[in-house]
Amino acid sequence: MARIAGVDLPRGKRIEIGLTYIYGVGLSSSKAILAKLKFDPNTKTDDLSETEINDIRKVLDSEYKVEGELRTQVSMNIKRLMDLGCYRGLRHRRGLPVNGQRTSTNARTRKGPKRAAVKKKSGPKK
Repeated sequence: MARIAGVDLPRGKRIEIGLTYIYGVGLSSSKAILAKLKFDPNTKTDDLSETEINDIRKVLDSEYKVEGELRTQVSMNIKRLMDLGCYRGLRHRRGLPVNGQRTSTNARTRKGPKRAAVKKKSGPKK
């Protein structure tokens, strides 16, 4: 089983798709890595030799931020926005959509499930 950047690549998948399981590597960067190394994108992850895996590791280490390093950078960017108190930072802080989406309806992914409205108890009528 191929293990790159702390991620076990899935068995039996094409290496082009298998690389996308690494956080920070999408399909286009996966294709670019394989083109640079002149590997066949249709090769299965099981069929990779140790030298090929090491070559992929070297390219990822030298040219791309992936996994923990990238997650840290993204969280630091969000933290910086929150510390500045800019509009985007406030939206992050409140857990609301950041990029201008409507919130009167929808936005449930960001806002979470609906909260039930609190109703006042009415006393006995006189």
